[in-house]
Amino acid sequence: MLTKIDLCSMALLKLGEAPIQSLTDDTAASRLSRTLFDPVIDALLASHVWRFACRTYELTRNTDGDFLIPADCLRVVKSHGEIQGNKILCPGADTLTIVGMSRVTPDAFPGYFASLAATRLAMEFCIPLLGEQNVFRMLAALYETELQSAKFIDSTTSASKAIDNFSLISTRF
Repeated sequence: MLTKIDLCSMALLKLGEAPIQSLTDDTAASRLSRTLFDPVIDALLASHVWRFACRTYELTRNTDGDFLIPADCLRVVKSHGEIQGNKILCPGADTLTIVGMSRVTPDAFPGYFASLAATRLAMEFCIPLLGEQNVFRMLAALYETELQSAKFIDSTTSASKAIDNFSLISTRF
């Protein structure tokens, strides 16, 4: 069960730094972790249609006549309405179903995503903590490799759907 502190500590270890014990400590690493964790992870979750973070939302029309995108929806992937800011306009509908990328807590991250998140955090921590361009470039290359691997793993982890009532298969048997 991973926590924010665990992921930030993993990132710091990738930089050769000591892990943190708390996000509230008055150290440079704790301040960076506290400041950067949520925006970096939100951006990473929104950057791809991760199966583990994909969620269906059922929305109802508000008093203004439009649909509000829920606060935990980082990105709308599928909608039948027009998105304008944090609202969706869909004339003539009382309810609306959307698919979006939702905010997920670290304890629900699959291993491949946790490793990717730690590398991304290490990239963000690198320049403020170390000031080393070479380390940053190495982490960027590692991140790109882990990103491709994570996308592949994520895209191949769902159960395949059975083919029901397909005439060629029933004819064959």
